[in-house]
Amino acid sequence: MSLVIWHNPRCSKSRATLKLLEENGIVAEVRLYLEDPPSQAELRDALSALELPASALVRKGEAEWKASGLGSESSEAELVTAMARFPKLIERPVVFSGSKARIGRPPESVLEILDRS
Repeated sequence: MSLVIWHNPRCSKSRATLKLLEENGIVAEVRLYLEDPPSQAELRDALSALELPASALVRKGEAEWKASGLGSESSEAELVTAMARFPKLIERPVVFSGSKARIGRPPESVLEILDRS
């Protein structure tokens, strides 16, 4: 099984999700998305795998959100552009398994997409 986690080691939920995967014997490819930000295309693919709108992946409490002038009326394209430009706005962690993905909030939610066969 090939898994990728968009990980921020400073985030407790991200650390807990990675630990949960490891405790289940799953080795995930760790992408430090703050250092290696996803492109707009990767973000659109992530949203498709998550089956969520961009507004569900944006961290609205970050200073970059407030400084950007974004709000509830912002379009999908504006939100994706902002997340690509300021990866700190991306909710974390995100775990990908094939065409599926889950946000690790709570960490146990990522277990839903694991192929246990």
